[in-house]
Amino acid sequence: MLEKKTLDYEKVVLIGVVNQEQDEEKSKEYLDELEFLAFTAGGQVEGRFTQKIDIPNPKTFIGTGKMEEVENFVKANDIGTVIFDDELSPAQQKNIERILRCKVLDRTSLILDIFAQRAQTSYARTQVELAQYQYLLPRLAGLWTHLERQRGGIGMRGPGETEIETDRRIVRDRISLLKKKLAKIDKQMETQRGNRGALVRVALIGYTNVGKSTLMNVISKSNVFAENKLFATLDTTVRKVVIGNLPFLLSDTVGFIRKLPTQLVESFKSTLDEVREADLLLHVVDISHPNFEEHIASVNKILDEIESADKPTIMVFNKIDAYTHETIEEDDLITEKSSKHFTLEEWKNTWMGKIGDNALFISALNKENLEDFRKKVYQAVREIHVTRFPYNNFLYPEYEEIDPT
Repeated sequence: MLEKKTLDYEKVVLIGVVNQEQDEEKSKEYLDELEFLAFTAGGQVEGRFTQKIDIPNPKTFIGTGKMEEVENFVKANDIGTVIFDDELSPAQQKNIERILRCKVLDRTSLILDIFAQRAQTSYARTQVELAQYQYLLPRLAGLWTHLERQRGGIGMRGPGETEIETDRRIVRDRISLLKKKLAKIDKQMETQRGNRGALVRVALIGYTNVGKSTLMNVISKSNVFAENKLFATLDTTVRKVVIGNLPFLLSDTVGFIRKLPTQLVESFKSTLDEVREADLLLHVVDISHPNFEEHIASVNKILDEIESADKPTIMVFNKIDAYTHETIEEDDLITEKSSKHFTLEEWKNTWMGKIGDNALFISALNKENLEDFRKKVYQAVREIHVTRFPYNNFLYPEYEEIDPT
């Protein structure tokens, strides 16, 4: 559980479901991640509710009995916000708010709220605002049905545009304006990328909160914002890095997450241009997380969506200092060994077997095995550079031949 802080933290309750797509263990894992999201947004989780349900209730998502249980808990504990792990329809959200008499969010709106908090540059703020309006547009439906006069028929003829249509038009106009603004900024960023010359481009990618920014700071000797919260980095940061005598560009990108809202994927695809145009990807993984292999699959899925899955990639397993494995007692004849019982050496053998020598195991925080990291990155960047400029081969020797002085 996350450390609780009572000062300036909003009391929240989390609600998840168990169904055919996610069993109890998976549901618990998603709620753990949702709790971290709530903590990042400024919430203090007071309770968690889970219900086994194959088809969500069209009115309240969860069943009436479970809703009554949540309602009693909300009243008894003065809860300000209830957060659902799955996306709610506008009608469901409205019905639940009427029953619970508190703020009701779903995973999408929570992530959008965090992005709004974290956006620092004009570009990031514009992307977040666009995603928020795209999320809001379908939710305008039904908010002003008592004023609707465009259905026709007796008693329904009215004076032109109604309030809901006005709202929709304003939101659509704003979306159109934001898209034009982003397109303009994209052109400027494309020009900037073109002006960087022929240096090899390397991009740090990975799930959110795996240590990309910490690694960026260590390698580039820069001061990129890093924090143990989700989505600490929204704005892409690019630094010139020199290993040995070989210069290249290193970029830190926004972290990925499971169940990433469609609106955010669309809005941030332009940010991921750094990934699309990279010559080499460093896929950073938090090996201390019990489900890091699922995180890898989530990242690979998004890479596939942006047509970058076939790029040269080095797997960088970070946070080896925090890795622990479950042990099986000698007299335990029931428990069967699974991946959660793997030692770090067993994981190394597993992943080295899968992808050969394109796997590294480091701790960016404690600076463990960074020499291996530098050597591997140098060799990969050198290979790309020499292929591009064969006549520069003599300038950049093999890593072992570099004079440390």
